[in-house]
Order: sequence, then structure tokens, then C-alpha cells
Amino acid sequence: MQTLPVSQHFLQGLLALLACGCLLAAAPARAQGVELATLQTARADGALNLEFAARVTLPKAVEDALQRGVPIYFLAEAQLLRDRWYWRDERVARISRSWRVAYQPLTGAWRLSLGGLAQTYHTLTEALTTASRSAGWKLADLSQLDPDKDYRVQFSYRLDTTQLPGPMQFGLGSLGDKGDWAVGVSQTIRVEP
Repeated sequence: MQTLPVSQHFLQGLLALLACGCLLAAAPARAQGVELATLQTARADGALNLEFAARVTLPKAVEDALQRGVPIYFLAEAQLLRDRWYWRDERVARISRSWRVAYQPLTGAWRLSLGGLAQTYHTLTEALTTASRSAGWKLADLSQLDPDKDYRVQFSYRLDTTQLPGPMQFGLGSLGDKGDWAVGVSQTIRVEP
């Protein structure tokens, strides 16, 4: 067996690492329980709008809590940042949206709430599909954007454990990653000029 000099080992390792990085960059963003299928910005009606769609797969512990009548909340957050070379990036806009999913045992239906609006669904899958997508969500006015600057959007979608009942939060606080309850994904994209 031939031994390679240290520099060749280093180069082979670096090439393997770069190859893995390219494969990961081409795949859609995925974290525990959430796969981000679509994340894009669009300009319409004088605004920069955000559109996303995610596929949510709940862990058994979360689904069991839902079946027992514990409502869960999903939180989508986005920040529009302007690149600056001399300092931290400037936050131009920040938006968030929260969905509440709850099981109604008397009717056997799933209730999804967004703000003051509520909709009833026959299955949990239908409710989660609606709670994990948004289109035409206004991020910022186009007048706030400088055409000569570069912008990016930091996006996250997650199960909001801060909205759980107090006793359940107490049990989760001791877990560093919150175990099965750490459902979410985050991704950063560039805004096309």
C-alpha cells in the first residue's frame, strides 16, 4: 500500500468535502420533520412578496399531544436584509405569521386558525398542508429597496414550543434541542434584482 504525503491527503479530503457541500446545496432545505419545497420572492403590486411551501411530518409525541386536545402552533418568520461590507447587514423588514392547529374531539374535526380566521378540516394532513404554505405574503414595499444593493431573505418555519401549555414547556426546558418537539427548518435565499 502506497502512503500519500500529507498535502495529498489534505487535498483529497478537501475535494470530498466540497463534493458533499455541492450535493447538499442542490437538495431542498430539510430539518427535523419539515422539508421546505418552495421558497421564493416575487415582485407584484409595488411590493416584494414571499411565497413558501413546506411538507410537515410530525413526530409521534407531537401527534399524540394533538390527539389529546393540546393545540400546537407553527411560526413562520422572514427577515429582509441588505448586504453591507462594512458592518452587520441592515434589516429592512421583518414579518411573522402564526398558525394554530387543534383537534376538536366532539366533532372529530381539525381546526386551523390564522389570526382571527379559522377553518375546519376533516384530517390532520389537510390542516397541516394549509398551515405550511403561504403565497403573496408582503415582505416589503419596493420603494424600500435600492436597485444597486444586494438583498437576501432569512426564513424559518418551526413548531412554536413557547405557545404550549405551561406544564409541557417545563418538561421541554431541560432538553437542549427539545427532542421530538424541535420541528422546523430555516433557509437563506438571495433576492433576484
